[in-house]
Amino acid sequence: MSQSRDMGEFVRSLERWVAVQKVILENFKQIDERIRNSDRLDIIIHTRLAFNHVIRTLRAFDDWLQDPFISSNIPRDLLLEVWSTSLKLVETLLELDIKHTSEVKNIIEKAIKEGQVSPILAQLRDLAAPRGEERERRGPAISI
Repeated sequence: MSQSRDMGEFVRSLERWVAVQKVILENFKQIDERIRNSDRLDIIIHTRLAFNHVIRTLRAFDDWLQDPFISSNIPRDLLLEVWSTSLKLVETLLELDIKHTSEVKNIIEKAIKEGQVSPILAQLRDLAAPRGEERERRGPAISI
């Protein structure tokens, strides 16, 4: 009886997860047009919200795939579907990162050459510069 009740609760938690994900998906779809006509700050905030949700979902999916109960019950075809979609996601993300980082590098180089980089913002950036891998992404400190 207890195992049946536990499995029932597990199934209900899966139903709740799917329902919440559907609502969040619909919300992102609905705000798209508004965001396209927003100012830079609103675009940044909503992009960060989207990234945070992607990170949260990826962590949950990773935990899901590590669960022996789940992994032992997922058919191979479904695992291949997850792999194919994951590959598309990582390719799209890496292409976005490569394109965006390259464009920002070019914009920053041009601004430095033209003397349009704010010395105050450059100093603040230097003070807040993280260490390690994060610093590699952000690049070396800018000196003006």
